[in-house]
Amino acid sequence: MRSDKEGPNQDSHGGGMMLAKFQLNGQMVEEEVALNGTLLDLLRNRLKITSVKKGCDLGECGTCTVLLNGKPVRSCLMLAVQADNTEVTTLEGLTGLGELSVIQEAFMEKYGFQCGFCTPGMILVTKALLDENPNPTVDEIEQALEGNLCRCTGYEQIIESVLRAADLGRKQRAR
Repeated sequence: MRSDKEGPNQDSHGGGMMLAKFQLNGQMVEEEVALNGTLLDLLRNRLKITSVKKGCDLGECGTCTVLLNGKPVRSCLMLAVQADNTEVTTLEGLTGLGELSVIQEAFMEKYGFQCGFCTPGMILVTKALLDENPNPTVDEIEQALEGNLCRCTGYEQIIESVLRAADLGRKQRAR
C-alpha cells in the first residue's frame, strides 16, 4: 500500500522499484521489483516457481540455484533487478510439461535424490556442467557440485546420476 509520501517508484518500505524484463523458462516476464528484493523471492513468492527453494539464505546450500544465461547462480544472493535482460532457467524450464530431461531420468534411475529438497539445484548444476563438458570425470563432477549440499544421499548416488546423465546424453546425441 502506498502512502502520499512515496513516489511512483517506491515500495511500501521506502525503497526504489524497477521494472525487470527477462526470459523465464523461455517466456518473457516483466515484473516491477524492489531494488533490494532477491531473485529467489521474486521466483518463489510472486511467480510461484516452486523448484527454487529457500534453504540457508546465505548462498551456501545450493537449494536456490537457477541458471542465469546457462550458468548456475544462487538466487538468494542475486537481486531480482540483476535478472533484467537475462535468461533465467529453473527446473520447470528444462522440458515440456509432463516430460523428463535426460538428467532427471538419470537421477531417478540412479536414486540421486531422496527427500528432493536439493534435487532441483543438483540437476541445474548438472545441466550446466554437461552443457560445457559432456564427458566429465568424477573429480570434475565433485567440483561442479561443490556448492550444493545434500543431507540424505551422501553424494555417491548423485555422482552416479551425473555420470549416467552424461552417458544418456552421449547416446542421445549419437542418434
